Amino acid sequence: MRIKERAVLAWNAWRGNIPRGNFFPTEKISSRPEHRSSNVTASDFTSSIFNRIAMDVANTEIRHVKNNKSNGDQTIIEDGLHYIFNVEANIDQSGIAFRQDIAYSMFDEQAIAVVPIDYWRNESGTISDIETMRVGKIIQWSPEAVQVRVYNDKTGEKEEGWFKKSEVAIIENPLYPILSGPNSSLQRLVHKMTMMDDLDRLISSGRLDIIMQLPYAVKTELQMKNAKERLESIEEQLRSGSNGIAYVDSTEKVTQLNRPANSQLQTSIDYLTNQFFNQLGLTENIFNGTATEAQMRVYYSRTIDVLVDNIIKEFDRKFISKTARTQGHTLEAYRDMFKLVPIQEVAKLGDTFRRNQIATSNEMRKIVGFPHHKDPNADLLFNPNMPMQDQPGNESPLGMGEEEELPVEETVVEE
Repeated sequence: MRIKERAVLAWNAWRGNIPRGNFFPTEKISSRPEHRSSNVTASDFTSSIFNRIAMDVANTEIRHVKNNKSNGDQTIIEDGLHYIFNVEANIDQSGIAFRQDIAYSMFDEQAIAVVPIDYWRNESGTISDIETMRVGKIIQWSPEAVQVRVYNDKTGEKEEGWFKKSEVAIIENPLYPILSGPNSSLQRLVHKMTMMDDLDRLISSGRLDIIMQLPYAVKTELQMKNAKERLESIEEQLRSGSNGIAYVDSTEKVTQLNRPANSQLQTSIDYLTNQFFNQLGLTENIFNGTATEAQMRVYYSRTIDVLVDNIIKEFDRKFISKTARTQGHTLEAYRDMFKLVPIQEVAKLGDTFRRNQIATSNEMRKIVGFPHHKDPNADLLFNPNMPMQDQPGNESPLGMGEEEELPVEETVVEE
């Protein structure tokens, strides 16, 4: 394509119809480019949970593939969308950091916008290929557009702009009602934990919590005044003395409250914590690393896969055309399921996969981290426990199942 035509088709979200490469760095100090407002994450407890989920979402690889409908094979499409998710999303974020930013931002807002920054338009005016993208916060909604606050790498500041809904990915968090509803488990849990912190500060503030009995009745205004003066006198003695010692009259009686009243706060916090974990599909074992394979699969199927599917479907809907979808183009998520399998089970799975002709030896070696073996048999699908000629549809491996042909003597048959 000629330079003039490239200038017409190259777009930047902030600078209009201008090709890239016209920005000169300045000495201006900019803000942090990631979008993380932390509206919902009101405590370290919730922020650690959201960060754990965002990391697991980021570890799920997203690829742009083309499915062959005739044989079911998949081909990776090395376009801008695949490059953004797996290599580099923008000048500040790699592919995995971009995926984590999307997942973490989904817990801050009910819906976020992923905006194409540098992209190409075809002659019809639609986006044909994307070079960079960023996560932004939706400020206002209109029937056909949204106002988004997103980082501008030309100025180094977060700026607001209107973008068409058809040209930005608007991703909603399906778990948001659990997190920020007016009577949600998280809001109640955060409120109870705040009350517990206030109670701890009250207990550790140096209060004596004692009751003093005076030798006379405190009914009239004069008697109440005398009692108040007596208490102030004792408090002054405790403050002025270096050892905190005060004296009382022999007729006065002091009773210490040596145990606080039971407010049942801890019981309520434990109940709400378990309820919140169950609603997210989490367990305590997932965070301390002692979860079983079954618990991890439930966690991924109920939480991680739901978030990843929402991201993929929105990108597929907005940035893959109908023509490309009819040709088999789509976005798919890939996660190494062998990470959930104990190391002692990998050998058994490898033997089962080879005997049932599911994976070759080199494919299993790649899973366990071993280098590719040069033996040609390591790239063939066959059952090593059976003779190759008994397995229809496969060619014999080199050196297996081959017999040397012996010379046959000719026999003359006479009538």
